[in-house]
Amino acid sequence: EGKPEHVINFFFMLAEEVRGYMALMGFRKMDDMIGRVDLLRPRESRESDEFPISQYDFSALLTPAEQLRAGVPTKFTVRHPSELDGILDQKLVRESAEVLAGKVKSVTINSRVTNVDRSVGTLLSYHISKQYGEAGLSDNSIRIQLRGSAGQSFGAFLATGVTLDLIGDCNDYVGKGLSGGMIIIRPAAPNPKDVVNMIVGNTVLYGGTAGCAFFAGAAAERFAVRNSGVCTVVEGVGDHGCEYMTGGRVVVLGESGRNFAAGMSGGIAWIWTPDNPNFAAHCNKQMVEIENLSTEEELAEPLSLIEMHFQHTQSEVAKSILAQK
Repeated sequence: EGKPEHVINFFFMLAEEVRGYMALMGFRKMDDMIGRVDLLRPRESRESDEFPISQYDFSALLTPAEQLRAGVPTKFTVRHPSELDGILDQKLVRESAEVLAGKVKSVTINSRVTNVDRSVGTLLSYHISKQYGEAGLSDNSIRIQLRGSAGQSFGAFLATGVTLDLIGDCNDYVGKGLSGGMIIIRPAAPNPKDVVNMIVGNTVLYGGTAGCAFFAGAAAERFAVRNSGVCTVVEGVGDHGCEYMTGGRVVVLGESGRNFAAGMSGGIAWIWTPDNPNFAAHCNKQMVEIENLSTEEELAEPLSLIEMHFQHTQSEVAKSILAQK
């Protein structure tokens, strides 16, 4: 089996080989090589070439940059500001500092969010995992209340102890790699039971390993793909839902697209079929079986998740189902 030392050794050998080529050309530093197109030559044409090199004019490509734009730097000269400066997560880290330091048990943070705020909660989760490891914090130690339309990868790799509660909607990749945190996404006012509201985009909960997510609306395509441990409730999914899922629990309280459960080898998906009459036709049954729930024991776990869904989102869909118990 490979070891980290083997990778380190490989790069030492690679660097030594590169240094040899640089010495042959008379260079001591990489910076001295940048932009030196005067040292490049097209190779000679060969009989085996389908299109001979000689028929091409490479003069534009081999013109030194300083001749094209005199005085413009051709190598790194100015350090640009980090793209992480000023992002929403920096605010979340600052306002969670006392929890991270163990001085207080919990904190609630309120903020607006927009679609330029990507990977909300990920930098905060880095600080949690760096200090507390995989175990993270106690549940709900950091509760973040947000309003608006969040950008991509909202709650990606969210650590245990963090709850993201968003009133609004999200782009793609919500909860990617979810790692123990909780994500709640709901509209400002509960949707009428017969209205389907697309609240999150594609590839939600991709590769999630732990945690919970509650969506008071529908998701687009590839929901919970490669989910291995997340428990979630959603009010409809697009094509390829639960594809390659290996663990976790999924409750779908609405319609599902085609090819549901393709390659699904673990976990359980519960489908509310009164609002999804074509489910059997849309389900890929190569690796799964469809069963009806009949006993109280079988109904206990999905009903518990639906109750949690209603508690967190006030969903009219969940309310209507629970009223039928």
